[in-house]
Amino acid sequence: MSRLSINHEDEPVVPASTRIQCTFGKQIRELGSTWFADLGPPFGVMYCIKCECIPVQKKRRIIARVQCRNIKNECPKPTCDEPVLLPGRCCKSCPGTDTVQDLPAQLTSEEEERSLKHFGTLLTGKTSQAVRRDDAVPTSNYNSAYNYLATGRFTFHRKNLYYSFYLSAGTPRPRSIQFIDGSGSILEEQTIDAAGGVYQNATGKVCGVWRRVPRDYRKLLREERLHVSFIWEPCASLTGQLSRYRALSTEQFTSLLEPTMGVDRSLMSGAGGTAIVSASSASAPSIHVSLVFNGVFLPNDVSEVPIIVQLEHVEKDYVVLREEIVVKKPSNELNFGEVRSALSGADLRLLTRGKLSISIMSRRDPQALRLSGMVGPRVSCDMYQTLLISESPSRASGLAWAFLDRSGALRYGVRLIGLEEESPLVTLVDEGGKRRTELEDLTPSLRDGFANGTLDRPGPRFLEPLFNGELSVVAASHLGSLLRGRLLQRPVADARDTAAPVLLRRLTEDSQYPAPTALIWTAVDLDCALHYELEIAGLEQPNTSSNGDQEARTFRLYLETMPLLAQGAPVARRLLEEFTGNVLEGSVTGLSPVELYRIESGIGFLEVTDKQAGSLLKAPFKARAPLSCLPHYADNDVASVVAYNLHPPRSEIETGACFHETRFYEEGTQWTSANDPCSMCHCYRGLAQCDPVPCPVLACPQGKQLKPAAGHCCPICSITATNTTTTITTTTITGKSNVTYVGRGCILAGQYHPAGASWHPYLPPVGFDTCAVCTCDAVTLEVKCPRVQCPPLDCDEKIAFRPDKKACCRQCPSTTPSSATALNGNSDGMSLPRDQAAPSTRRSPEEILATGGCKYPLGGPYENGMEWHPRVHSHGEMKCVKCRCKNAEVRCERKRCPRSLCNSIAHQIKRGDYTVADADDCCTAQCRRSRRHHHRNNNHHPPRHSVSPRELS
Repeated sequence: MSRLSINHEDEPVVPASTRIQCTFGKQIRELGSTWFADLGPPFGVMYCIKCECIPVQKKRRIIARVQCRNIKNECPKPTCDEPVLLPGRCCKSCPGTDTVQDLPAQLTSEEEERSLKHFGTLLTGKTSQAVRRDDAVPTSNYNSAYNYLATGRFTFHRKNLYYSFYLSAGTPRPRSIQFIDGSGSILEEQTIDAAGGVYQNATGKVCGVWRRVPRDYRKLLREERLHVSFIWEPCASLTGQLSRYRALSTEQFTSLLEPTMGVDRSLMSGAGGTAIVSASSASAPSIHVSLVFNGVFLPNDVSEVPIIVQLEHVEKDYVVLREEIVVKKPSNELNFGEVRSALSGADLRLLTRGKLSISIMSRRDPQALRLSGMVGPRVSCDMYQTLLISESPSRASGLAWAFLDRSGALRYGVRLIGLEEESPLVTLVDEGGKRRTELEDLTPSLRDGFANGTLDRPGPRFLEPLFNGELSVVAASHLGSLLRGRLLQRPVADARDTAAPVLLRRLTEDSQYPAPTALIWTAVDLDCALHYELEIAGLEQPNTSSNGDQEARTFRLYLETMPLLAQGAPVARRLLEEFTGNVLEGSVTGLSPVELYRIESGIGFLEVTDKQAGSLLKAPFKARAPLSCLPHYADNDVASVVAYNLHPPRSEIETGACFHETRFYEEGTQWTSANDPCSMCHCYRGLAQCDPVPCPVLACPQGKQLKPAAGHCCPICSITATNTTTTITTTTITGKSNVTYVGRGCILAGQYHPAGASWHPYLPPVGFDTCAVCTCDAVTLEVKCPRVQCPPLDCDEKIAFRPDKKACCRQCPSTTPSSATALNGNSDGMSLPRDQAAPSTRRSPEEILATGGCKYPLGGPYENGMEWHPRVHSHGEMKCVKCRCKNAEVRCERKRCPRSLCNSIAHQIKRGDYTVADADDCCTAQCRRSRRHHHRNNNHHPPRHSVSPRELS
């Protein structure tokens, strides 16, 4: 079946946020950038026309506009008699004294990223009064969010500003977030999804990203003149300033501090704080607490105000740490403090397990002025991920990801491909020291290549290597396969707020080791923009040019979508981005509702191609899209489609439509191929299947057979009939008449047959039934379809068989094998045990299959009822797996190990006896793993003992 392709490679990909960017020609320019106008051929670059992307105030919002001016009148007057105009210049200059008119030099992305690190904010009612606005706003009158509280962290990476927030227990999730300048002008505004997502719901955070921050606004951030605002209602908002907190470079834990029970509400209205906590479990365990707070001062506190900082165990009610700091000049908006102290190892473990709280209180009146909060995971929206690369010649690959939820538990996921038959061990390993240390065995949660689980309250020995990028995921098997990758921190945006990343793999088999792989996160935001974050590993080293420089490989990322209910229908293919390197973060707008519907339905594909080698990696993916982005009708282009929002279409396995020869057909319909009139087709489970028309044997001799008429495939016997002419019109499934036959004949299942014709009936989805012959009576035009009459059998019906699937009648075998031979396939009378049975050698494969036998890739076919141990090329005989043939179906199961046997093996190992009986070899590894730590499995999978025969082949 042919597949059409609709290319969108020439369509421009527009970034998700464009209102603060300028478009000049086909180029997108960021705010604050300057360039010389390029008018294209035949004019080229106009070096006397200098253009800028400038901000323009429109009410409270800032939009971008292009402004160009002629700079020729600004040229300095030459001091020589014969000035010259150099290429690429607007102004003439004297020889040897070139007038510099280059555009201002800008910081490199690496330099700029280093200068925009470690920003945080505290949003309280008191901080919201600091922003100056020109118009009336809620904070200048009544603000119902005055006692709400939030703290945030900001990470600048690849021109994107990632933000993360914790909200207090009494603060609802805001509707939108705004980035504003000191005068209150809105620079960027985003809607916050009320549903959150997988990551945000698990962590209790608000996560997002401001993509492609303009240069002018990056300058505001660098100079700490950028503010952020949460909006709930027109009269409910909180605002805070983005400030550089150097303690964020080592932050491991966070505490959001709010007024406690029994405080003076009149004094502490709009108050709050946040604590940035880091700890070390070295030879001398210690803790560092950096505080940002307000609202704990009395009206007469003017200078040198003592404040108590206390770290305490909330369950056992004892004080772990109590220190006094002095605030030299209290501020109504923000105050800062710092505490460093030694800490016992036991208290450090309590800190990592969420058992400690931090309190800030006035020494003069600690009951009336007090802020307190539990210490939990740091507020930054971090995801730790890695691609698992083979360290030995293997085609296996995988990925792993992990994050800390709101309780501090480590949630992890591992995906392995190519190791299903090797029963690998999956472990977490600390690679930070001189020797690798195994920290946790994840194998008990591994099912069918997936390991999903949770490690409750990991201690410092887990968190320190995790924060330092020294925690690895290792998958190893006894056959020598080894996959390894270090979990590295990545900022979380909307593309990470999904259930799991997608693993992209090579489509074709080749001899390259290891093969490149990639992982990608995808998501669709409320503005119907598709975001993607891609990471590739295992790439070959780039070629080296003649001058010694390495040539960067150029890759392309494509999006393919196809109709949900019509396999083989036109495929939409769109170029998302061309890139170099192994990391890509981007977004695309302009996707149609139909394309987004296909992506949500799981029939979208992402493909990475190499500009030189072609297709490199590919995988299907799906992403949840907001209902407002989806179409109102399903995507199958059939007239009988019902409204999508009333009756969502079911999966293609249950019902569907078929695309064949430029048009769609409904499920269950049949038709004649337009390209081949002697081919009948039908639609079954979304696939069009066509069969050539078989011609039945005619009863009349060859001389009395007439050649097929136009539009017919089989000859008919000559008949003597009346000269009555009947016009018969047939209609298609669309209801439009398109074929007209003139002559006497019959219609069966919408198909016309001339008088006297004979044919085999077409019975979808099986096809033509060659065991029945239909005839159109030449006189009465009555259709009869009798079945072929089979001769009587001269043997027992139980041993009769069909020589092939299309045979109409059963036959008797030439020799009848003994019952022992039929069961075990052993001709010398020596019966093999059922678990050691060999394939039959006396009967032909056709005879075995006709009596309920089974096909099998290695060693088959097998008799009905036979059992055996399968053999695999790379492993030999699999003694732990037993297969059985029953009624032409092969079922294979792995040996189950009872708990009593595991206890016996454990007892032998404990005594130092490592010799286990042969019958228990299959259980040794499984029983050893069952003694490891218990893991909670988040996913429900089929039992692990079930084995697919196709996998064993």
